[in-house]
Amino acid sequence: MASTDEAGQTAEHASPSGTTPPVRPPAGGGAAGPRARMPRWLPRAMVLALALVAVFQLGSWAFHQLTGLLINILIAFFLALAIEPAVSRMAARGIRRGLATFLVFLGLTVVAAGFVTLLGSMLAGQIIKMVEGFPEYLDSVIHWVNTTFHTELRRVDIQEGLLHSDWLRKYAQNSAAGVLDVSTQVLGGLFRLLTIGLFSFYFAADGPRLRRALCSVLPPARQAEVLRAWEIAVVKTGGYLYSRGLMALVSGIAHYVLLQALGVPYAPVLGVWVGLVSQFIPTIGTYLAGALPMLIAFTVDPWYAVWVLGFVVIYQQFENYMLQPKLTSKTVDIHPAVAFGSVIAGTALLGAVGALVAIPAVATLQAFLGAYVKRYAVTDDPRVHGHHRRGQGPGLLDRARGLWGPRPAGAEGGPEGQPRPGEEPVR
Repeated sequence: MASTDEAGQTAEHASPSGTTPPVRPPAGGGAAGPRARMPRWLPRAMVLALALVAVFQLGSWAFHQLTGLLINILIAFFLALAIEPAVSRMAARGIRRGLATFLVFLGLTVVAAGFVTLLGSMLAGQIIKMVEGFPEYLDSVIHWVNTTFHTELRRVDIQEGLLHSDWLRKYAQNSAAGVLDVSTQVLGGLFRLLTIGLFSFYFAADGPRLRRALCSVLPPARQAEVLRAWEIAVVKTGGYLYSRGLMALVSGIAHYVLLQALGVPYAPVLGVWVGLVSQFIPTIGTYLAGALPMLIAFTVDPWYAVWVLGFVVIYQQFENYMLQPKLTSKTVDIHPAVAFGSVIAGTALLGAVGALVAIPAVATLQAFLGAYVKRYAVTDDPRVHGHHRRGQGPGLLDRARGLWGPRPAGAEGGPEGQPRPGEEPVR
């Protein structure tokens, strides 16, 4: 055989020293041979993995870049849901839906512009009045400090100290440098407001067309579910705004009564300001709402500002723990604890916007999922109502009596009346 001949030739040509020449590798080649190839699927898998990583990175980058736009669209969608009932009523009376939406937006814009104009003129007048009377306020404060603490402060010394202080110089420099940033923020806020208004107008005016476009890509069974979810969202959003309106009314009346009792000017306008800002600007709305009445009250009497601050803090606690959970649970039909938790979760996810839309979103989701949760009749058990069954062993009071009370005759011994260890049995 060929292998035997090769072995013989190898033995004949062996070197005189007895060493054997190196053996050649097999001609067929194995996995470790020079002719081994990469599996055909491995390059494709590597290219696919790199493509998936690139698509994920691109999608993540695009999502972070479009977060602001998505939040604006979310706000516009809930605003459109809020005005949907009014637009639908006007459209049912023969008015074109686009015109009805425009009239609703026009009414809201006129009311908001009138309120801001009235509030701005009032605020400007009060600031001018406060600046003109600042020397008198400063003299009264200095007189109180000198009388109380037996000091010898003078207004001239305080004014000179303020004018030549490093704090005032740095504040003026920072204010001058921050004018451009403030202007940029104002322009950005106006552009964002315009974006929200435009999207909300399209959502409200083209609501039926949007629903038809959404249902056209779904099977008939899913179309009914989408329409039902849309209707629930409209009802829950309207209920949430209704509850906010009620809380704004209660807050406005309460603060109006306080400001009127203290003799603070523009008490009705300030009451409306506190009610609207504290309810419709989440998280920081309470502080913004309370700052303006305190400023106006300071122009009348500095101690009145302290009274207003105390009332704002006390009323806020009353509203958070008593008024808001009750009204929210009635109008949007969710538990107060769930409403509070949804606000915290919305704030953590989307900030102030999340706090504003968290309750109607959770109420809509809860009402929609409630239709798919099968419920059963609850058994008539006392434990369901928070009571314990009777006859299920001695209660706590009976156990205490048995432990500390006198034992009956015959119970002195061990079990079954047996004598204790070391005692003689009774004959």
